[in-house]
Amino acid sequence: MRDKKDRTSKDDIFEKDYDKIRQIQPKPRENSDQKIQRTEPSSRRSLSKNRQKKGAFFLKTAAVPLLAIAIGAAAGLGCGYYLWGYERPYSINLKEVSIPSWIEQDFIRKNLFSRPDVTLKRVDNIVIHYVANAGSSAAANRSYFNNLADQDPQQPGTVGGSHFIVGLEGEILQIIPISEITYAAAPRNFDTISIEVCHPDETGKFSQKTYDSLVRLTAWLCNELKLSSKDLIRHHDVSGKNCPKYYVENEDAWKEFKKDVKSAMKK
Repeated sequence: MRDKKDRTSKDDIFEKDYDKIRQIQPKPRENSDQKIQRTEPSSRRSLSKNRQKKGAFFLKTAAVPLLAIAIGAAAGLGCGYYLWGYERPYSINLKEVSIPSWIEQDFIRKNLFSRPDVTLKRVDNIVIHYVANAGSSAAANRSYFNNLADQDPQQPGTVGGSHFIVGLEGEILQIIPISEITYAAAPRNFDTISIEVCHPDETGKFSQKTYDSLVRLTAWLCNELKLSSKDLIRHHDVSGKNCPKYYVENEDAWKEFKKDVKSAMKK
């Protein structure tokens, strides 16, 4: 009997202990799909919240000036890009410019020395020259440039040319299209229009008829090519050459010419 009672009491104790063990649930294993939650002391949690508030406040207060700086920098770069003309597209199709009837077109031959047939992509300045051959006519100077084609292209030769020639009687010849470069104002042949002007004597001063036609032609070109009188330059301004002689030696006369062109542009 004693053994049976002892065995029964031991079984009861085991069952009670087993029930306690069974009620204890094992903790689930953490994996990559489950977020690990950690409890922090209250002091640490409050400190973390304070830091978050300060960080948020800093971001809010710093965002406005930083955004303003970014916008200002972008605007500055954009304005500089526009004003400095980096890769700014040229809006004028030089081949489509219509030449008025008061300009006589008489193109010279295409050749290596005076009309190389190279496309002029844009015009930034108009260059004024003088022919440096007192008393010569526009037709004579056209013939000179045309005859440069007769040189041997395999040998060094003379180069020269011009888009327009203004004669002693005010006649205007166009001998090269404005959509082609000329050998007239190196090293600015790639973005300039050149005008050769005849003169009666060695001073290089133009006659009144010649002057009036030059003003008319230059004003028309400025309007067509969206240039101003400030974009008029002398050959001297490009290379230092004494050309056009009268305007190099008489600065006031050059300034007066530019004023006359500016007035003519408004008519």
